[in-house]
Amino acid sequence: MQQYMLTVHSVEGSPALSAQAREKVYRDVDAFNAELRTSGAWVFAGGLHPANTATVVRVREGELLMTDGPFAEGKEHVGGFWVIAAPDLDAAMAWAAKATQACDAPVEVRPFHDIPPE
Repeated sequence: MQQYMLTVHSVEGSPALSAQAREKVYRDVDAFNAELRTSGAWVFAGGLHPANTATVVRVREGELLMTDGPFAEGKEHVGGFWVIAAPDLDAAMAWAAKATQACDAPVEVRPFHDIPPE
């Protein structure tokens, strides 16, 4: 089965959700996660702290450099993700449609590269 990353995007500066709306998102995401697990599509998932908590690590000319993140400048950042297993892109897109409804945010779908057998 192919693995896909469903990436949740958050927009910096968007109005904060009310406590009631935030609780609904939590419940809906929990239900979505349970559906993924039951179906066997669940691989891994996680929510991320805001982009301003990131640290960018790189090596230049043999020297380790660390800078405050995020790496990409912009208002849209990754807020969380799921890694799922699906038979094809259409199935992954169907899961993404459910994910975007659950988390009330845009969700990007990207396949992982196939890992050649050893």
